[in-house]
Amino acid sequence: MSRIAERVGLGGEARALFAVDPQRSRGRLVDEPTSPTRTPFQRDRDRIIHSTAFRRLANKTQVFLPHDGDHFRSRLTHTIEVAQIARALARAFRLDEDLAEALALGHDLGHTPFGHAGERAMERAMARHGGFDHNAQTLRIVTRLERRYAGFDGLNLTWETLEGLVKHNGPLTDARGRPLASAHGQHRPPAELPYGIRDYARRQDLWLATWPSLEAQCAAIADDIAYDAHDIDDGLRARLIDLDDLGDLPVVGAAISEVRARHPNLERARLKQEVIRRIITAMVEDVIGESFRRLEDQLPGSADDVRNAGRALVGFSPVLAAADHTIKTFLFARVYRSDLVMTKMRAAEGVVEDLFAAFMDRPQALPEEWRADDVASDRERLARRICDYIAGMTDRFAVGEHRRVCGDTPDLG
Repeated sequence: MSRIAERVGLGGEARALFAVDPQRSRGRLVDEPTSPTRTPFQRDRDRIIHSTAFRRLANKTQVFLPHDGDHFRSRLTHTIEVAQIARALARAFRLDEDLAEALALGHDLGHTPFGHAGERAMERAMARHGGFDHNAQTLRIVTRLERRYAGFDGLNLTWETLEGLVKHNGPLTDARGRPLASAHGQHRPPAELPYGIRDYARRQDLWLATWPSLEAQCAAIADDIAYDAHDIDDGLRARLIDLDDLGDLPVVGAAISEVRARHPNLERARLKQEVIRRIITAMVEDVIGESFRRLEDQLPGSADDVRNAGRALVGFSPVLAAADHTIKTFLFARVYRSDLVMTKMRAAEGVVEDLFAAFMDRPQALPEEWRADDVASDRERLARRICDYIAGMTDRFAVGEHRRVCGDTPDLG
């Protein structure tokens, strides 16, 4: 048995030494009695599932608008698929599956209506008011905006869940607290952290300079796998791409060839699903193999060893990382930037921009629970209040609010 196998506990049910131990959680910002029947991370998962923001994901766009068809993925179905893959990975490494699932279920709570189109519009609208970042908005939701409990705002999640949500893609700052470029998908570091993260950092230290737990890393790579496989599926469903277009794509082409060899003359619907299954399997198996290699090299003896490893310990092999990049480049050109998608997304961006401008001009048009006399005269606070309101909308509700406040609402059907 290898040294890392001993730490993972292969062949038994014991949690790996480098897994996050729920019995040693750093706790919640507001102390609460422990549950006699659920671990802290099981409670976090349940709180996320029962949140208003989680329910709204059912009517938020992933790539295709709900009007485009009943079978295209929404943010909610994407989230559930990510959670399934994250749990499978966590199980392979003997991690805490409940924490991995909680992080996967919560990772997209901060997304605006209309997917990335809404996010682009919100980024422009908030550019002079502290900016907008969907990951930071997730943190605002679970620490401030959800109002379900008598004793606190937000969901009062454990430190480990908050840490994983805010930095599942890697460290946000260097050791001196300076923002990192790579954490935000930029070529150079931003001047400061996104508003929601910067604001919360005054209340609790989430170790923004370290890597997150392996459970969070599993959730992050599961998101990548789900994007690749399921956006191919939806692109095929929308007839924006055909299986014959995918033959030269790494991983995908091999899956198509294998299915056609094993099942000649298989009808298109079944052929497509067999291909998608094999894409997911190939990627998951690659992550498991590569991550075991990294763990064997690093030999972390605790969750904090993982945080201080200086690199991600869960990820694709170099070959699969290159394939992932190629697949995403293909999807960007052929699906995300297709005329069918972009025509509707431009209109959707206009809905978000119009709503923001209208509420900034006429704060009294906000619903009563979102108005505040002390905010109306402070443009920065008003902008943030409006941002929180619009970002939480579903696609359908945003269109209805646009019709109420602005009129002349574009047809997104």
